Amino acid sequence: MLSAFFFQFGTPVRIPWKKFFMGLSALCLTGMLLGGGAVALLFYWASRDLPNITRITDYTPLLATTVLARDGSQLGVFYHEKRYPIGLGDMPRYLPLAFLAAEDAAFYSHPGIDPTAIIRAILTNFRYGSNRSGGSTITQQIVKQLLLSSERTYTRKIKEALLAHRLEKYLAKDEILSIYLNHINLGAHAYGVEAAARTYFGKHAADITLAESAVLAGLPQAPSRYNPFRHPEKAKSRQMYVLGRLRDLQWITPEEYRQAAEEPLVYWSIPENAGGAAQWYLEEVRRLLMEFFSEKNLAALGVETSKYGEDYVYEAGLTVRTAMAPAHQEAAGQALRRGLEELDKRQGWRGSLERLGEEERRSFSARNGFTPLDLAGGAWVKALVTRVEQRGAHVALGQGYTGVIAVEGLAWARKPNPKVAAAFASPVKDARQILVPGDLIWVSAAARPVASQQGKRKKVTMEPYDPAEARTDTPIPLVLQQEPAVQGALVSIEPQSGDVVAMIGGYSFGESHFNRATQSRRQPGSSFKPVVYSTALDFGFTPASTVLDAPFVYVNPWTNQVWRPANYEHDYKGELPLYQALALSRNTCTVRVAQQVGIANVIQRAKALGLEPQFPEELAVSLGAVAVSPLNLTQAYAAFANQGLGVRPRIITSITDTAGRELYRQDVEHWQAITPQNAYIMAQLLKNVVNAGTGTRARIEGRFIAGKTGTTNEEHDAWFVGFTPYLATGVYVGYDQLQSLGRQEQGGRTAAPVFGYYRSQVENLYPPQDFVMPDGIVMQDSFAYRSDMPLEGRAATDEEGAQVGRDTSEGGENLMRQMF
Repeated sequence: MLSAFFFQFGTPVRIPWKKFFMGLSALCLTGMLLGGGAVALLFYWASRDLPNITRITDYTPLLATTVLARDGSQLGVFYHEKRYPIGLGDMPRYLPLAFLAAEDAAFYSHPGIDPTAIIRAILTNFRYGSNRSGGSTITQQIVKQLLLSSERTYTRKIKEALLAHRLEKYLAKDEILSIYLNHINLGAHAYGVEAAARTYFGKHAADITLAESAVLAGLPQAPSRYNPFRHPEKAKSRQMYVLGRLRDLQWITPEEYRQAAEEPLVYWSIPENAGGAAQWYLEEVRRLLMEFFSEKNLAALGVETSKYGEDYVYEAGLTVRTAMAPAHQEAAGQALRRGLEELDKRQGWRGSLERLGEEERRSFSARNGFTPLDLAGGAWVKALVTRVEQRGAHVALGQGYTGVIAVEGLAWARKPNPKVAAAFASPVKDARQILVPGDLIWVSAAARPVASQQGKRKKVTMEPYDPAEARTDTPIPLVLQQEPAVQGALVSIEPQSGDVVAMIGGYSFGESHFNRATQSRRQPGSSFKPVVYSTALDFGFTPASTVLDAPFVYVNPWTNQVWRPANYEHDYKGELPLYQALALSRNTCTVRVAQQVGIANVIQRAKALGLEPQFPEELAVSLGAVAVSPLNLTQAYAAFANQGLGVRPRIITSITDTAGRELYRQDVEHWQAITPQNAYIMAQLLKNVVNAGTGTRARIEGRFIAGKTGTTNEEHDAWFVGFTPYLATGVYVGYDQLQSLGRQEQGGRTAAPVFGYYRSQVENLYPPQDFVMPDGIVMQDSFAYRSDMPLEGRAATDEEGAQVGRDTSEGGENLMRQMF
């Protein structure tokens, strides 16, 4: 064809080469001008709606809020994006270098875009026919993440390039790199290198090695694909690529490369939230923070933000310090669980978790991933009953392991009957009455009897379960267990500071987040009586004053309703000294005292102690008829422990923002709720309750503990609030929906042991300390009296108190005669 073009009809054609080249040049120039114009128009069109660059220059990332316990340990973290900003100076030298090597080696030399990388990306995409490579610089990546969408289009790439070039004029290179390293998503909910270091290596970014830096630097390309927890081999391969780039760029030496390549990689995470019992405290802190950071409060604090409530708490990067003491919280959680489990066993067996069919039974052992360690430390596991006989039950645990529950290990599992006290119920003597094959149940390891010879006598001791001794060919001795349906709460306050060092809101946080320590309101029963007796001490009563324990009838003058309070035992002891009436928790004595001093004065005393409810002026208030929270009642008792000083409970002690500005601080807040003399006498009276009254199960050897039990009608709720000069603790036990705890499940039997379990674990944190006797107190016959009351006056008061009791009783009898 070319020959035909240059020769026509056999005759050579003369080509005007000069004109040809001039025309070709003009054509090329025209094409270039048109192409350049088109590109210019495209760039102009793309630049018309570019987002404002100040969103980056005024960069405010979403930051995690950290909650700390009193000792500075991390209690938990709240976040929408887990991010902890740090500066380049807080990173090891090779951490930013590793990211530059993997993502943008020319970062410090290009103007925001890298033409070489773009051409390389275009050729790669053309070769494979898809957008496989982006060629984006770190500056472009920041622009894309903070200003643009992630769509893969050339329009977006043009906008990205324009904005990246513009950003480089506003921010220094180090500023851009710092934003990148703190903002980038590195997988596993970790944003930025500090969060990633904590997540993958259990350390701060300042402490990671070159090898670990290379792992993190390999993540931005595909965080899920190179997640070292899920894909350690891929993460290692990507790490080697990053190390190779660092070596080829001569940013590390061959020896550093070799050492990093050979370094073993250990992946683990710093726990974000303290588990177990601490979850109750953390959730209460979260609830309080969201209430505090309302739109109105933030404006009052001068915080300029469009966020409030949960969004502000989860994104503002706050540091929240609390009063929680980890040792107290853990001991409190264990104590409440133990007490509720013991109560549940006294109530009887409610049945198995479920009954499996034949096919599920056959596959149970293979699919239940049991190991002997699962039973360590008293832990429970699920087991499948395979055979039952009179002497016990055989169970499958999984993976070939079996167990046996002797009938003694389920003797508690009687049929529930709240009208029969556990002490009078017959133990189960035949396992076939309780379990059948196919039952899925909870079990724990039983202690193992070990016989030893001591001289001529044989001694049997119980040794705890040892997982190392478990074998698949030998059944593991087990005990039947059951998760309690009953709930409870425990609160502990240091009276001097108001610090709430422990707060447990129920049996299991996983089952219910409802915090019964702060959110529940229940009648305190007799645990309210100290308020009445404290009032009486200011109205002429003394510990030796005589009060009458006899039937009492009261007719409300406005409603004509008749009220006949009775004692728990439904008996009467006649005249009693006031200290004994309180120790034995006699209801009729308390009502008579409240009537004499005036119920309005009792209510006034309750308010002075810090009790929050609105109390009606009814005598029933004296027996704890108005519901309170465990936290609030424990707060009231703190005044008896600390020379009459009321105290405001402290859960959150301070909140600071990322700049270190204090947004909130709760200082210690005291007020003189009662006189020091009144508080001291009450402490002595309430010590008698623990030593010789209804609270004896709360006694701890060598400690000076005072307290009061409480039980509501039909054993619906059980309470014990006890204190020493350094710690006040309240325990509540009851069902969320009112029902009886069972016969004889009073505060002294049900709640006081929980107090004892907890306090026996934390008493060693404080030196033994008795209540300090203030000025104005004299001791007589082992009782404390106000010194401003003469001996003859005390005797007169005693007689007067007895006379008051008799008058009231006679009035009651007269009312009865009038009515019937």
